Amino acid sequence: MFGKISYTFSLMSASWQVLKKDKELLVFPLLSGICCLLVIASFAVPVFMTGSYAPPAGEATTAQQVAYYLTLFAFYFCNYFVIIFFNAAVISCAVIRLAGGDPTVSDGLRAAFSRIHLIAAWALVSATVGVVLRILEDRSRTVGRIVISLLGAAWAVVTYLAVPVLVVEQAGPLTAFKRSARLLKDTWGEQLVGGFSFGLVFFVLSLPALVLVVLGVLGGSGVSLGVGIGLAVLYLLLLGLVQSALQGIFQAALYYYALHDEAPSEFGGGLLDGAIRSR
Repeated sequence: MFGKISYTFSLMSASWQVLKKDKELLVFPLLSGICCLLVIASFAVPVFMTGSYAPPAGEATTAQQVAYYLTLFAFYFCNYFVIIFFNAAVISCAVIRLAGGDPTVSDGLRAAFSRIHLIAAWALVSATVGVVLRILEDRSRTVGRIVISLLGAAWAVVTYLAVPVLVVEQAGPLTAFKRSARLLKDTWGEQLVGGFSFGLVFFVLSLPALVLVVLGVLGGSGVSLGVGIGLAVLYLLLLGLVQSALQGIFQAALYYYALHDEAPSEFGGGLLDGAIRSR
């Protein structure tokens, strides 16, 4: 466990070196977060006004169930589109940097806009899978929900390199899915341990936010509590921006290595061999 965490820190450090050269990459997760909040707000207001935020009960009519899941599908699609769009921008800039270039924010936006039809198509696929899994989960018991969660995790693994494929090869959703699955099938290692351990490391790094809130409570006043909560929220927002950027950089590096069987200079010294290694 500690060895994997140490290895993940090494991958994060390499990704961080890329981010330090292109700090403007943080603009993309910031814009993504703002746009996602706007999407949530645009759906939350009418949903709460109509009281349709919960899945239809067993006695609900077919029309009510269809309306609920269509609304959920629309929300998933909009949210996925925003996330994939800005993730594509990050990956585009990371690919330029890893190839020896010097990307700008406009380079990332230009690349994402030029692939907007592919991004929309992949968002459509992702939203469809998300809604299908949600429908199955709503109709399953505890064991079934566990199985569905495992299916969701398997989908995340198989499609881990789909967006880099979409960005670099300008592939459609079916090709991106096949290429991502093929790149993972033809290679093996600790099954993308770096990418999926990033979340664990950032969870640990988020704990100081809890300390800030506790200190605010111990301050014994509303002002100290407000300051503590405010600092905690700000810290988590900054941490989220960095995490998103590092994840995109790591995806780009992993795709580059899986495709060329050669690691970018920033990830040299066999660093990526443990993340994805030829069988």
